[in-house]
Amino acid sequence: MPIPEPSPLPLAPEPAAPPRSWLRRRLLDPLLDLLKAGLTPSQLALTVGLGAAVGIVPLLGVTTILSAAVALRLRLNVAAMQLVTHLMTFFQLALLIPFLRAGARLLGQGPQVEHLTLPALRQLIEHEGWQAIGKLLWRAELGALLLWAVACVPLVAVLYFVLRAVFRRVLAKQEVAVE
Repeated sequence: MPIPEPSPLPLAPEPAAPPRSWLRRRLLDPLLDLLKAGLTPSQLALTVGLGAAVGIVPLLGVTTILSAAVALRLRLNVAAMQLVTHLMTFFQLALLIPFLRAGARLLGQGPQVEHLTLPALRQLIEHEGWQAIGKLLWRAELGALLLWAVACVPLVAVLYFVLRAVFRRVLAKQEVAVE
């Protein structure tokens, strides 16, 4: 009588993967997918660097159009640029007032803008009209844009070189994992 072979033991179920964080799902995974889709680490690093710079422009309402125009002009990934630009919204809002105050000081209106409050704006409108407000804020905005343009150069350069090295390592690890 033949001896029956023992039935194979049931495999233990694999432990469930831990839930992915919001940062991983919304930022890291899309960027890694772009690396897998053929975007080079240099292109992706430039896209992220420029997206971060455009994302903090001290002029509300222009980031989407500006980032799309830059991405199209430089033939970068528009979706990645938009993603990074919109993730920078918090920093844009946090830096808006400091940029405006510094811009006003740069163009010689620092004392007028430094302690600007809503009651002070109302008084200025009553005494000098809306043109005074437009002139005051226009010069502050112009100065803020000048400061932003100067600050973007080192920001993009640092982000580009750091992220290029990071993305190269990630791509190398992905290629090793595939083999």
